[in-house]
Amino acid sequence: AALCRALRRREAEGDEAGWAQAREEAEAARRELREVVRPLREPGYREALRRKAERARKRRLRLQRRKQEAKAAKEEEAARAAEREAKIDQWRAKCIQEVEEKNRERELKAAADSVLSEVRKKQADTKRMVDILRALEKLRKLRKEAAGRKGVCPPPSADEAFENQVESLKTLLKNRTELYEAEERALRVMLEGEQEEERKREMEKKQKKEREKLLQQKLEIDSKLFGDPDEFPLAHLLQPFREYYLQAEHSVAALIQIRHEWDQYLVPADHPEGSCIPPGWVLPSLPTNDTWATAVR
Repeated sequence: AALCRALRRREAEGDEAGWAQAREEAEAARRELREVVRPLREPGYREALRRKAERARKRRLRLQRRKQEAKAAKEEEAARAAEREAKIDQWRAKCIQEVEEKNRERELKAAADSVLSEVRKKQADTKRMVDILRALEKLRKLRKEAAGRKGVCPPPSADEAFENQVESLKTLLKNRTELYEAEERALRVMLEGEQEEERKREMEKKQKKEREKLLQQKLEIDSKLFGDPDEFPLAHLLQPFREYYLQAEHSVAALIQIRHEWDQYLVPADHPEGSCIPPGWVLPSLPTNDTWATAVR
């Protein structure tokens, strides 16, 4: 447009040299435009341009998808890391709780043993006092007999006072003995209760480990029979097989039918043409060659 206006102006002014120069510039611009427009007039250029635009669009979508996948993988890794941290914290808290419980039990047992030893010490002191009192009675009897042989007899009031004092001490020692025995029985009951609780906790831990072991064995058997769910993201492909082999767990009619079919093959253990029903799953044998192993995988 600028070149056209320049040509008209030079033509109106009568400047032939300027008009010729502007005309050359216009011709050069027209040739350049023809070169630019020429591919657009070719039959397959529009289709090629469309394919190029489609490739560019697919490339953008591919880059966006990779970016989203990378973001999702990063978020998944962060979630797994958070889950690992949570499991570690839970395990640490469990260990700390177990240590604290053991420390409390140890402290309680030590305190109970200390009190029990104190009670036993008191019982031993009481027994020693009883022995001393008996020795005093024996000593007084011997001295009284020796004085009687010499013709010296103590007054009856002295014997009565001594017997009253001895009876009073015996009663006091008896009460103390009964009290200490009651304390010892109470402490023994408490210790037996703690030991029973400890045995119960140990039994529960043992049963829990057994349940976890059985569950792990069941998972391993299911993995061998139905495949590992982690290795097969499309779990729905194996769902019909799972439903078929586990239908007895969800339907009484299916359980009766399966048992009826199994019962047809019940034979004694020593039967030459058969064997008894196995108690669990019949696991497949390991591959004997590489070709079979490849097919199994």
